[in-house]
Amino acid sequence: MSTIRVLIVDDHRLFRSGVRAELGDSIEVVGEAEDVESAVRTIAELQPDVVLLDVHMPGGGGQEVLRRVLGSGSSVRFLALSVSDAAEDVIGVIRGGARGYVTKTISGRELTDAIRRVADGDAVFSPRLAGFVLDAFASSEAPPIDPELDSLTQREREVLRLIARGYAYKEIAKELFISVKTVETHVSSVLRKLQLSNRHELSRWATARRLV
Repeated sequence: MSTIRVLIVDDHRLFRSGVRAELGDSIEVVGEAEDVESAVRTIAELQPDVVLLDVHMPGGGGQEVLRRVLGSGSSVRFLALSVSDAAEDVIGVIRGGARGYVTKTISGRELTDAIRRVADGDAVFSPRLAGFVLDAFASSEAPPIDPELDSLTQREREVLRLIARGYAYKEIAKELFISVKTVETHVSSVLRKLQLSNRHELSRWATARRLV
């Protein structure tokens, strides 16, 4: 079995290290990237067989990587690997050209198998998402890409959901194992990116997009 060359794109260094440790001997991790710019540059330099692509990260997210790389005519294959199973995330990257979408609850053995299948040209989805993806593409009501939502980092989305559920800053800090000051920083960043003024507006925004 030939060795498959993989690039890991994720903005969390510890997660990238964990993926490296979990992959089997038939998978060679040739590089890593932590944001859109470094991902586009490194893909062009290394030409991996498969890119493990996070959905939300600095610089525009996985959809922006797909747009720039596949738009240049590259034949690199992408497998989205994300903590999110939200409809807009799954449909967004699949529309963008990814060959599959698996969540970060996947085991190392399952991820290795998914990479091999994508390298072979198959489409791969976490079991819970497969039926949903088929239904969404069979329907004219597939959720649209949301540029505002994609501008948020994964941590900002987590804070936003908890804010919308009525959590106090202290409760959010405890839930996410971060400081209250860090929570405040994330909330300020979300308000700025979405051009909103307060927690109430944040809650309404999140509820309207069914993020709660």
